[in-house]
Amino acid sequence: MKKSIMSLLTSAVLLSTALNAAAIELRSRGPLLNDEQREEEFMDWGLGMFVHWSMDSQLGSVISHSMVGASDQYLDEYINELPKTFNPVDYNPDRWMEIAKLAGVKYMVFTTKHHNGFCMWDTETTDFNIMNTPYGKDIVKDYVDACHRHGLKVGFYFSPEDFIFQHRNGRDIRRAVGHMDDGFDALGDYNKKQLDELLTNYGEIDVIFFDGRGMEKLAQYVHKKQPNCIVTRGEMETPEQRLPKEPMPGPWESCFTLGNQWQFKPTNEEYKSGTELINMLIETRAKGGNLLINVGPDPYGVIPFEQDRRFRELALWMFVNKEAIHDVRPCKVVGEDGMYFTQSRDGKSVYVFLTQFSGEQNKWKYGERKKILFKELTATDDTEISVLGQNSTFLEYQANADPSSEFEQTADGLEISVMRAQRIYNNKRWPNTVVVKLENVTFK
Repeated sequence: MKKSIMSLLTSAVLLSTALNAAAIELRSRGPLLNDEQREEEFMDWGLGMFVHWSMDSQLGSVISHSMVGASDQYLDEYINELPKTFNPVDYNPDRWMEIAKLAGVKYMVFTTKHHNGFCMWDTETTDFNIMNTPYGKDIVKDYVDACHRHGLKVGFYFSPEDFIFQHRNGRDIRRAVGHMDDGFDALGDYNKKQLDELLTNYGEIDVIFFDGRGMEKLAQYVHKKQPNCIVTRGEMETPEQRLPKEPMPGPWESCFTLGNQWQFKPTNEEYKSGTELINMLIETRAKGGNLLINVGPDPYGVIPFEQDRRFRELALWMFVNKEAIHDVRPCKVVGEDGMYFTQSRDGKSVYVFLTQFSGEQNKWKYGERKKILFKELTATDDTEISVLGQNSTFLEYQANADPSSEFEQTADGLEISVMRAQRIYNNKRWPNTVVVKLENVTFK
């Protein structure tokens, strides 16, 4: 009997030791995280297109949030009637990809399910989905296929805070309720079932953007399902509608609307200018982040005229200057007065964004020479200078002009002398930032 008891005690001790060792090993591993190599790739991309779109785009209202505090009548019509008229007959994701790719976008992020809980894919988890509309086709599938056709990375936005699930489970609709909150375990299980569909039925997904409480636990679930998938919000810093005052260690991503609203807004909208959009991208990259800029398709599936035009102005600028945006890293200093810096991954090239000469009030005249002093930069014996997009050899219609780019190391710093010598617009006026490339320079 004593031997039996001793055996049991010994076994218990060994089991306890094994469990403790396993727990220590698990803690040492820590939570599952984004793959470091994939994060490096993410930092190379620099620019993404966000797409906010749901069935309430028909109303031109804020996406989803009108359900919070709504009357019973409003909710009844929103849930039961509004899907009956959602029929985006002009939805053609190839057109989205064409403008995105032209603008230098490297990855897309699409709202598969916003807070309202309306699913834009063929799901078995709820009848509140795109298949129960007059359109009746899987929008997410067509979006993913179009991303693949155009070589763009596939991203999903997903909200864990599901208003229709709350409503149908007798809960008040509010943002305070989230995954595993207040004993609401069923919502967490429900979200995982939906993620199972999204991460199984559409192949490899490159990016997931969570928006709501419980996203950290769902991020862990994503890493188990697809280890190569990058989780942005839910795992990294994602400031919304603002840029950080100081650089943040990468990777990070800032998301912005083009106007005031994420979803389509037919009236009373105020849009950022193309110059503002370009300078936001420049500042983001100089501080080490990615810019995720939003479009809100109309109820028919078309990117509105005004938003399309902003992206085309960005596309023209990126056609000239994308070298300074993609595959770059922040410099030792963000920039100097009125200027921002980025550098190539190998550090051999520094790109100087002369934002002080951008905008309608400060635009740089065609054929005008500027001299700029950099206090933080120093030339070497191998330094070379160029202006992106131009050869600095000829000025149209002015045979005697000398548009060459020059530099001189002075006691005060590195001084450059450059001319805007490429006609971008017919009237020779160009309000957007000129970029100077300096090779083989050092920082003080």
